[in-house]
Amino acid sequence: MANQLKLTLKKSVIGSTKKIRATVTGLGLTKTYKTIIRMDTPEIRGMVKKVVHLVKMEELS
Repeated sequence: MANQLKLTLKKSVIGSTKKIRATVTGLGLTKTYKTIIRMDTPEIRGMVKKVVHLVKMEELS
């Protein structure tokens, strides 16, 4: 099984730019403290890197 990432939205997107909001929504994070699991791909890593100040990331194996 491939590695997975556990993502949690730790801060609100209120006051963020439209690009940041779109990135958070694209990850599937719609509410504060919502946790999701995504496959560890370069695309997801890039999105997380863009919103690292809002998201907590944990690697699952």
